[in-house]
Amino acid sequence: MDVRRRKLTFRCWHRGTREMDLLLGRYVDRHIAGLNDADIEALEHLLEAPDPELFAWITGGKPVPANYDLPILQAIRDFHRDNPTAEAV
Repeated sequence: MDVRRRKLTFRCWHRGTREMDLLLGRYVDRHIAGLNDADIEALEHLLEAPDPELFAWITGGKPVPANYDLPILQAIRDFHRDNPTAEAV
């Protein structure tokens, strides 16, 4: 795995709250190898958001602002909807 993907995986598993670690870490473990450069850039942008906001967007607790309403966010939501007990690889 290249350096950028390794750093992104680390960032997803070390957000600061266990809930976000699980939501993002599980997703990235399953999908990091298949993400293209645009997906990686979008995920990096998404990780700039504070945990409480990002958690609310993923779980549907708050509407997503236009600048964060990205296909990668929908992919994360879909992954957890379809795999509620997904385990890390």
